[in-house]
Amino acid sequence: MSKYELSSERLDTEFDHFLLDMKPYVLKHPSKTERQRCAQWIKKLCDPATCGSGLIGRKNRNMYARLLLQMLKRGVLDGPFTSKPEPGSLKTLPTYMSIYFDEPLSSLSVEHGVRSLPDWVTGELSGCSDDSLTMDLFKDKPSSTPVKDHHRRRPYEDRAASRPVSSSPLRQSPRQATRMVDGEPNHISPDDSDLEARLNSWNLGIEKPRYLREEPVPLSPIFKSSFGGKSNLASDQGAQLLQSKETEMKIKVLEAKHQEEKLKMQQRHDAEVEKILDRKNGEIEEMKSLHRTKQKESEETIRKLEKKVQSVLRESQVICESKEKQIAELKKMSDQSADCLKNEWEKKLHAAVTEMEQEKFELQKKHTQNIQELLEDTNIRLAKMESDYNARSQATEQTMRELELRVKQQSAEGEKGNTLRQKVTQEKAELEIHIASISTELQEANRRIMILQKEKEELSEQHEQATQKLQVKYETDLSHLHHEHALSAAKASEVMADLEKTVAQIKQQLEDSEHRRHQQVRDQEMKFQQEKDELLISCEKKVLALQTEAEKEKAEAKRKIAKLEEALREKESQLDRARESQRQHIQQADMALEQFKKQVELSSEKAYADMKLQMEKVEEDLKRSRSLREKQAKEFSQQLDDLRQKFEQQMAEQRMQHEQERTRLQQQHSAEKDSLVQEHQREASSLERQARAVLQQHQQHTQEWRKRDAQVAITLRKTAIILLLQHGQPQ
Repeated sequence: MSKYELSSERLDTEFDHFLLDMKPYVLKHPSKTERQRCAQWIKKLCDPATCGSGLIGRKNRNMYARLLLQMLKRGVLDGPFTSKPEPGSLKTLPTYMSIYFDEPLSSLSVEHGVRSLPDWVTGELSGCSDDSLTMDLFKDKPSSTPVKDHHRRRPYEDRAASRPVSSSPLRQSPRQATRMVDGEPNHISPDDSDLEARLNSWNLGIEKPRYLREEPVPLSPIFKSSFGGKSNLASDQGAQLLQSKETEMKIKVLEAKHQEEKLKMQQRHDAEVEKILDRKNGEIEEMKSLHRTKQKESEETIRKLEKKVQSVLRESQVICESKEKQIAELKKMSDQSADCLKNEWEKKLHAAVTEMEQEKFELQKKHTQNIQELLEDTNIRLAKMESDYNARSQATEQTMRELELRVKQQSAEGEKGNTLRQKVTQEKAELEIHIASISTELQEANRRIMILQKEKEELSEQHEQATQKLQVKYETDLSHLHHEHALSAAKASEVMADLEKTVAQIKQQLEDSEHRRHQQVRDQEMKFQQEKDELLISCEKKVLALQTEAEKEKAEAKRKIAKLEEALREKESQLDRARESQRQHIQQADMALEQFKKQVELSSEKAYADMKLQMEKVEEDLKRSRSLREKQAKEFSQQLDDLRQKFEQQMAEQRMQHEQERTRLQQQHSAEKDSLVQEHQREASSLERQARAVLQQHQQHTQEWRKRDAQVAITLRKTAIILLLQHGQPQ
């Protein structure tokens, strides 16, 4: 056979492999349109009129098939396969589409190639496991896939052309070359670079390999460290440079000689391998001619057997048609009985559904009544809370009015005291001292008020923390109650009662906190009033004492009136200043009272806002209960569906009973049929036995021929290895 026919057959086998690998991916593809498009493309690729009968057309067809397989493996169709194929001949693929071929095809694996190779080749490979060349050829998938198909047809033809035309090995040391030629498995490294070097060392058909095209890499000179003086350094460096240049020249000469010898050995090896291949190709052609003659004989016997089988099949078809008519009549009878039972079960199902709907409606009514009762209770409690708040606000207003009246009375008493102080000039200094002490006491009172405010804020924060903890507890209780409510609808009323108790407890706690706050405010007011009363009493006592002393000293005072009038005028101005300072202190006290009032109002407003938030939470609980009611409705619907499924299962069981009766009748019918078919099967089995005996004889002959071929191949391989070793010994 010519090289043209061999290459065309190789391309056709590659295309067949691609189609076989494409089949599962096309069938498992999710989109129907893309499946149809792939089928259209495959149809066009299989058409020789569009693809062309030449080598270029077949290569282009294989490129299209390989690209389609890669895209199907990735799961995304791109490029020319996004649209339907155009009418006419196939266009050549652009060069940039070779990016998709970077990844090796998993379908054309080494295992696939080994399976499709002849038995003598696989036996030779298993016997020579230490041969690094054969193992490396099967490892390099992308460079050896076309060569593998070529070996599948003519395993000993054109071995030099089938080698991968990849890059030649880089420079290697003589030790590495001898290790590779001798074939020692212990010194072979598993790295990819070493594998490529060992593969390319057998490539004899390249005219200019890489090691002839590349320039030799100069070795860097190694300088010895000198410990002498500065004068000897220059001479040592010059000598070292000369030595390094001489060694480099020697290395280059040795490398050139080594490469020339290696090329000569490779050419000799090629000539000997070509002779061996020519011998084996002649033997293989003889074996093929014998195999074809035996194939023709086996095909003639198979045709005769097929004719007999067709006559038997026709008779069996006639019997099957008569039996199918009887089966159709039995089917009609069973369908009629099944329809009657179906109507009865549907009536029962409708009755059960109506009962379930009535129960559902009654439960909904009860649930709405419970919710209305809860809403009424909450409204009543809100009204009570509002009335309590109004009463408390009125009480606070009354207390504020009383405090204002007391402040006015105290201001009047202060004016009276000023009139008395005008009479007594000697004790003005003492009164100023008392005023300073009173101012300090007022400051202390303000500090106490600030401390009380801080305590109040701390209490409010504690109260908020307590409310948050109660809210967390409340939420946990609610989640637990929701689970219990999902399990049984009967516990809903108990859960609502527990929620009401918790809300009442929270409200009681809030009321207790408000009472405590009011009591603290009242206690502070009482303390402030007591301090004021004590100060007034002390002032009155001192005034009385001064009056008694003044009566005693009236006589003396009359004498000194003239002298003291001038002093009195000076001190009147001082008294005016003191009055202004007293008025300022009174104003400050009024401002402090107003601030206290505002704080009380803010605290009451906060308490009212907290109550509103709690009521909103209660409303949210009611909404949750509504959602629970909806869930119950869904559960009722699920129960209805379960009942329907049960009824359908019962229907299915009855259908199974009918089918069992039907199968009994069919078995009776099949028993009669089998009695007729067994006779035909006996005749067919006898014919099959005869055919199997003929095929077994043919297989035995083929196995004997394969064994002979395997033995011949082993001997040839041994001779080739001996020749290689003989050629490798001079190196």
